Amino acid sequence: MTDLDTFIAGLPKAELHLHIEGSLEPEQMFALATRNGVSIPFATVEEVRAAYEFSNLQDFLDIYYAGANVLLNRQDFHDLAMAYFARAAADGVVHAELMFDPQTHTDRGVPFAEVIEGLLSAMAAAEAAFGMSSSLILSFLRHLSEEAAFATLAQAEPWLDRIGAVGLDSSEVGHPPEKFARVFAAARAKGLRITAHAGEEGPPEYVHQALDLLGVHRIDHGNRALEDPALIERLVREEMTLTVCPLSNHKLCVVDDLADHPIDAMLAHGLKATINSDDPAYFGGYVADNYRAVAAARGLGKEALATLARNSFTGSFLPESAVAAHLGALDAYMADHRR
Repeated sequence: MTDLDTFIAGLPKAELHLHIEGSLEPEQMFALATRNGVSIPFATVEEVRAAYEFSNLQDFLDIYYAGANVLLNRQDFHDLAMAYFARAAADGVVHAELMFDPQTHTDRGVPFAEVIEGLLSAMAAAEAAFGMSSSLILSFLRHLSEEAAFATLAQAEPWLDRIGAVGLDSSEVGHPPEKFARVFAAARAKGLRITAHAGEEGPPEYVHQALDLLGVHRIDHGNRALEDPALIERLVREEMTLTVCPLSNHKLCVVDDLADHPIDAMLAHGLKATINSDDPAYFGGYVADNYRAVAAARGLGKEALATLARNSFTGSFLPESAVAAHLGALDAYMADHRR
């Protein structure tokens, strides 16, 4: 490992954009398929990895939903999350906000309780094992109806005190944020934080809608906001955090090459960009891999990488006291690495 690789691995950071179902590695997919007697359309791990060549978001989603079929009970969700937490801890993650897609599972007949109780048990185990805090973001699938999202919010009612936020993911184009304005208003009324995928494949207008109609506290992705100078100014003025996912952007052809990634342009504009792994099993790397990739491709040094880590804490849904503690640890780390 280079000095910068070691620095990145030890850099205290939060991960704010991680789909837990997207951390299902091929080896674990096969193990769970065997354990649960589920048939999958692949004969080997190598065949699965070969299928991870995508030309757009929908190509990926088709395989993502097929892979999720092996997740059937709370032990599966516990094991899935624990595998992620172990990798995240090795990457210097001290706080993680996990997105989960209950509709992907309840539509297959898996009870909501099986999903969330498995995740919650893993979160408790990760705090004990790694000292890592975490929270849940319940994500609505935007290719489904708002009525289905309302039904999911109702199912979540017994656990709302253990869910930090609601989000919006899945196929972006053709499913604008305005489609879900009422359910997000209902979630806000219940005291939940709000985030949404916008400006990944969808136009800058989707980012405007997420801000104006959903009342988001954070934007997931947001790359295409750079096409709208007035929107850039607004995001900077409102100190809106963007959860950027470089390897995902490359894998899904949002950018043709990481050498063209706009992460440093975002920082230069004053945007509160962060680095995240999105669906790491499918996109070729976890959060430290994403830091390393943009550092190499865009020539980012330690100070820029520390800014990204700082933004991950200030953009988190942690209480102010916890944010302050993490920023103190980050400052101490940087003091040691400036010598």
